[in-house]
Amino acid sequence: MVNQKEQAKGAVKEAEEVLRPKAKLPEQVTDPLAELLGRAQTAYAAYVEARKEVARAYKEREQQMQKGYKEAEQRANNAYGEATEQALRVREKAEQQADEAYEKAREKAREVYEESMQQASRVRLETIEQTWKGCRESTEHAWAVFQGDSTVEQRSD
Repeated sequence: MVNQKEQAKGAVKEAEEVLRPKAKLPEQVTDPLAELLGRAQTAYAAYVEARKEVARAYKEREQQMQKGYKEAEQRANNAYGEATEQALRVREKAEQQADEAYEKAREKAREVYEESMQQASRVRLETIEQTWKGCRESTEHAWAVFQGDSTVEQRSD
């Protein structure tokens, strides 16, 4: 931008140089209107050239802005992609840990179930054995009483 300003100033100085009358030129008879027209044409040419330079500068600036935007957009896309990948890895790890914890809890539940079933089976068998023993003893006692065995002691219940 600074370079463009310097170029524009240079163009204006050139136009002024052209418009200034030269001191060492011999006196010529000139038409003041022609001289004014010549200076106006030179000034207009300098103006047109300066305007072209300004347009080029704006175009260059626009291109730089677009380039900067595209670079920023690409960085944002890259950061988004990395964040998405990281989030996916975190989710997969959490799912894996949850699956492992579920399998451990399931195995523990299976162990507790099997233990409970074994204990219930033992209690059932012990209860049946005790009940059967009591029934057998009662039956034997009843038969003994029925047969008139006097050696059988009376049971106190």
